[in-house]
Amino acid sequence: MSAPYQAVSPDDMSPDKLVVEHAELVKRIAYHLVSRMPQHVEVDDLIQAGMIGLLSAAQNFSSSKGANFETYAGIRIRGAMLDEARKANWAPRSTFKNAKLVSEAIREIENRTGRDAKSAEVAEVLEVTIDEYHQMLERSFTSKLMSFDRLAADPERSIQLPESPQSGPQEVVEEDEFRGLLAEAIDGLPEREKLVLSLYYDDELNLREIGEVLEVSESRVCQIHGQAVLRIRARLKVWLGSE
Repeated sequence: MSAPYQAVSPDDMSPDKLVVEHAELVKRIAYHLVSRMPQHVEVDDLIQAGMIGLLSAAQNFSSSKGANFETYAGIRIRGAMLDEARKANWAPRSTFKNAKLVSEAIREIENRTGRDAKSAEVAEVLEVTIDEYHQMLERSFTSKLMSFDRLAADPERSIQLPESPQSGPQEVVEEDEFRGLLAEAIDGLPEREKLVLSLYYDDELNLREIGEVLEVSESRVCQIHGQAVLRIRARLKVWLGSE
């Protein structure tokens, strides 16, 4: 009589075996992400980066980290793909500078008034027209400047999954605190901005689909998203620094 079948734990698999077993996961994530990125991003580049992320996950996985391998690998794969997309997307220095200026203007207005900064107010502080301000918001979105993109794209990430095996108790506590403040900052956004982030990151709709829901153009969705992220950066300056 043959012995009963027993599933092989990922802990007992070699890294090479884990990579082979989960290669399809990389393709699935790549095709999902590329539909939500600028047109210049190639799916083959995402897959190549994702395979590197998968290999890293396979080499470092331990079930003691509090998640199954697919969840753990998915986080590493998405992170590697987002890093690749950002590297491939060259942006002029002025785009980075303008994003910082917008964030600083939002913070100044909100500290002074005690309420959400309005687009017209931000444009006035920056001494630009409202159309120029909207262009700044669009560029900040399409250039993938915000580290928030990576956080929001990985909702399963938790303190049980530290960025590296060397993360100690202090790093775990700090990450937990940051995530709490990030959630609070998102919850405090104007309703329209909060809805766009929810549709984009939670419901995983692309810009066109969100535009159809809100009955606005893709360009307007870009602007709302960009302002939401820069507002969050303004409110979390002490954590995010000057980047």
